[in-house]
Amino acid sequence: MYIEEGKEAPNFCLPDEEGKEVCLSELKGKWVVLYFYPKDNTPGCTKEAQDFSEKIDEFRKLGAVVIGVSPDSVESHRKFKERKGLKVKLLSDEKKEVLKEYGVWQKKKNFGKEYFGVVRTTYLIDPEGKVAKVWKRVKVKGHAESVLKELSKLTGGDK
Repeated sequence: MYIEEGKEAPNFCLPDEEGKEVCLSELKGKWVVLYFYPKDNTPGCTKEAQDFSEKIDEFRKLGAVVIGVSPDSVESHRKFKERKGLKVKLLSDEKKEVLKEYGVWQKKKNFGKEYFGVVRTTYLIDPEGKVAKVWKRVKVKGHAESVLKELSKLTGGDK
């Protein structure tokens, strides 16, 4: 089950690509773009991370931090970030606890096979820690742009 808009975003603490713990509660007062993605170094996930990285300065100007979460390891994130020149923070949820809490660890189907995996989803969390917007089953093309537009609208940055 996804967390609904208007609800409190569940707090969590996960290690980033350098092994430093990042807690959602420490980001209160900022907008948080929390995007969940399946796997480092795959075409769609690379494109999504690059698109967010290209717009990172615009997100920062609007008072937002951009964080990607996947079940990959800290080491995988570190290499992914270095190899692709990414500017977003990447968090590792190897135990899949946060993925499950946010409702993005779901049964998927591919070529007739069923398995569990991350359904690409983005949460926009407001400075009070509430979910302002949810994008479910995200298509990568143009996604970072639509998140930026929504953030701009909500912060009055589009005036």
